[in-house]
Amino acid sequence: MPADPKSILVVDDEPKILDAAASFLRSRGYTVHTAESGRAALEIFEKNNLSLVVLDLMLPDVSGEEVCQRMRHKSRIPIIMLTAKTQENDLLNGLRLGADDYMTKPFSLKELHARIETVLRRCTDDLVPLALKNAWRDGDLVVDFAQNVVLKKGSAVSLTQSEQKILSAMIKYPGKVFTREELIAIAFGGDFGGYDRVIDTHIKNLRQKIEDNPKAPVYVLTIHGVGYKFGGV
Repeated sequence: MPADPKSILVVDDEPKILDAAASFLRSRGYTVHTAESGRAALEIFEKNNLSLVVLDLMLPDVSGEEVCQRMRHKSRIPIIMLTAKTQENDLLNGLRLGADDYMTKPFSLKELHARIETVLRRCTDDLVPLALKNAWRDGDLVVDFAQNVVLKKGSAVSLTQSEQKILSAMIKYPGKVFTREELIAIAFGGDFGGYDRVIDTHIKNLRQKIEDNPKAPVYVLTIHGVGYKFGGV
């Protein structure tokens, strides 16, 4: 879904660096999530619609490189790698893994802020999925974003703009559970003043179009008490 352009995750196992970076970025108007380990970072990534990640490579459990790979497997979210490593091979490897930028320690908080602003300006198309053409269950469902076409068993499916936005967000963040409020923001933007249950109607209509059995869906799944997620992983 469209990420909050001011929501950032900072990952570092050094509390002083983490606290300083988080405090500075909050003073610049950002919502900042923090994590001291790779596992914690991945949990926050799965549960929040982040706009950027500042990721230390030297983490105590899951390495920063692996965290980067896992995030990049699911999302195009901008990643700025942060590390004490200074050798050229380390820098190049980080970029090969999918990082958008790279900073070495020690670093200036003002420079970090400037780089975040620069990377965010470059990464504006949040709803572009990892692949422009996606297929599930041997072609049962095909979503071609390049051609703006959705096919169910080879036949074109006509989606409303809201349905298209909801499906696009779910495909970009496979495995993420979306609340009704988040899906309202996707479908209608920030000006919607109606009831959150209207999303249930959009989900019902979407299922009618892309599921074999809308009452036993395999693509748009209900997570009771929370919201919805994409099941075509």
